[in-house]
Amino acid sequence: MSISLHGIGIGGGIAIGRAHLLSQSAIDVVHYTLESHELPAEKQRFEKAIRNTRKELEMLWGGIPENAPAELGAFLSLHIMLLNDATLSRAPLKTIDTLSCNAEWALKTQADALVAQFEEIEEQYLRERKHDVIQVVERVFKNLSGQNSALPVVDPLTEEAILVAHDLSPADMVYFKDSNYAAFVTDVGGATSHTAILARSLDLPSVIATHNARELISEDEMIIVDGVQGVVIVSPDESVLAEYRRRQRNWREARRKLAGIKKANAKTQDGTPIELVANIELPQDIEDVQESGAVGIGLFRSEFLFLGRDTLPSEDEQFEAYRTVAAGMNGLPVTIRTMDLGADKNPKWSIHGVSDNPALGLCGMRLCLAEPLLFRSQLRALLRASHEGKVRILFPMINGVTDLKQALAQLDLAKAELHVENIPFDEKIEVGAMIEIPSAALVISTLARYVDFFAVGTNDLIQYTLAIDRNDDAVSHLYDPTHPAVLYLLLHAFKTAAKGGLSISVCGEMAGDVRMTRLLLGMGLRKFSMHPANLLSVKQVVLNTNLDRIATLTSRILRADDPDKIHDLLQQLNALESV
Repeated sequence: MSISLHGIGIGGGIAIGRAHLLSQSAIDVVHYTLESHELPAEKQRFEKAIRNTRKELEMLWGGIPENAPAELGAFLSLHIMLLNDATLSRAPLKTIDTLSCNAEWALKTQADALVAQFEEIEEQYLRERKHDVIQVVERVFKNLSGQNSALPVVDPLTEEAILVAHDLSPADMVYFKDSNYAAFVTDVGGATSHTAILARSLDLPSVIATHNARELISEDEMIIVDGVQGVVIVSPDESVLAEYRRRQRNWREARRKLAGIKKANAKTQDGTPIELVANIELPQDIEDVQESGAVGIGLFRSEFLFLGRDTLPSEDEQFEAYRTVAAGMNGLPVTIRTMDLGADKNPKWSIHGVSDNPALGLCGMRLCLAEPLLFRSQLRALLRASHEGKVRILFPMINGVTDLKQALAQLDLAKAELHVENIPFDEKIEVGAMIEIPSAALVISTLARYVDFFAVGTNDLIQYTLAIDRNDDAVSHLYDPTHPAVLYLLLHAFKTAAKGGLSISVCGEMAGDVRMTRLLLGMGLRKFSMHPANLLSVKQVVLNTNLDRIATLTSRILRADDPDKIHDLLQQLNALESV
């Protein structure tokens, strides 16, 4: 009997093939007590497992295929770093002594405590790093038990194989790259998990967060993976197979056509130029940016340089990362956001406690201003990098003119210090502000007096406007980018920026969602910043859009106050044929 499973579609496209099951990752750990004379040998067994796991990860890191996504190296480095953390590599030894327990139980105790800390984090990307902890721990478990960590080998002569797993680690993805798997399905994961990021990089039609696919799918069972709709169909009948094979052919043909527009200038059919730029997290991401045809980097999330480490990155370390990106983009603009961290994200080096309501606490620009020396060190590194390329500085989570002026004062101090030290930088470096709090959107005309450009973070703007955590299953269905209040704030921001002659971009998920492209164009947006994997799809919509033809429907959407009416009108807008 055919069944359908629903999750998060990643990578797009459709895969049809036989399921290959990866051994269940959720390992049952047995707790047993040891005699005192057995403890030294148990600790040696644990240390040997740690050494073997470290060796595996280092060998994988050193053997990454040349055609693998740049993210693989960074993610494997993160796993090595997590393994070397005292919480996982040393603390279990004390637990073995204290509880007189087996190594597996000692490691599980420490891992559970670490995962619990990650689960308290407000920001989605960082919260999902708990999966990285779990993945590292499970590799140690496998070494303790003598299991093989490699993915099962697929016969290249068989039909397409689809990997079904509880979860996949970056290390698994190294094997995945040179395998014959056409797609994968996992029980867990989120839109910003490493598994999802790597799936986008590999451009594989995959579905994550299905909850129980690993239990419901049998080995060698025929399955369909629809990465567009986020659906997995198990044991489809012939009519369903025929329909999805037709969709698969259409998808592949559409992808081939997309490749042909990579070098085309992004402009609407009436000749209006549109800037399509990319978002990145790491310096290695510029390879994907260059491959996508983006005309610059609209958002470099610098906070990733500050995470997952015991100490702060030095000014020189930051400078090297920013310089690498600036120089690598060959004169194209690179917008770097200052660290968007908060006490809720709890970096190991932070001295600040966790707020009762982290999203409304010491985060973003508030944290930068609370740590002026740290902030100025980053500003100095950014200024130094501006001598190597076209760097722009972006301030996150601006509330109003007061914190913006304080941020600019710190920038002036950093410039003065570099002048004294005779260190060159771009004297005319552009500075921008993020619009991600409703208050900032409402006073944007005042902010415009102090900055050169704006960037709208729609993810946070929507959440703050609607008071909805889209990661909370109880209310996530209420997260609505087309809510009239959200559209009003966006329209106000676009119009005000245009009136002041300032550039404004959208760098949240709305920018890479082709369902929103025409609406944003009709509202006046001319610069989109998104994940490189989404850029060509958005460009295609831009090339097939005439601004005059979408004006009427766009106006009706902006005047509507009924969500259902807005949804219907949006469908009509996207159904308009190109001229």
